[in-house]
Amino acid sequence: MFQYMESKIADLLNKIIQARKERGITQKELSIMSGVSYSTMTKLESGIIKSPSFAAIYKIIKALDMTFDELIENRGHKQ
Repeated sequence: MFQYMESKIADLLNKIIQARKERGITQKELSIMSGVSYSTMTKLESGIIKSPSFAAIYKIIKALDMTFDELIENRGHKQ
């Protein structure tokens, strides 16, 4: 079960990275926009932090102008 959850969290983080890059935003810029420290941002994107806090994810997706629904969508189907 733990591996399943870790895999799902990695999927969410990959979607955040993709959204950041699609918007042409650097890690540093997203850090400033979201209020999440640059150190945390780089650790999230590199996989060092495997279980990010809900608060950090919330701040990041709000800064990217995303919703949780958009974050968890899977090929047009909500999970």
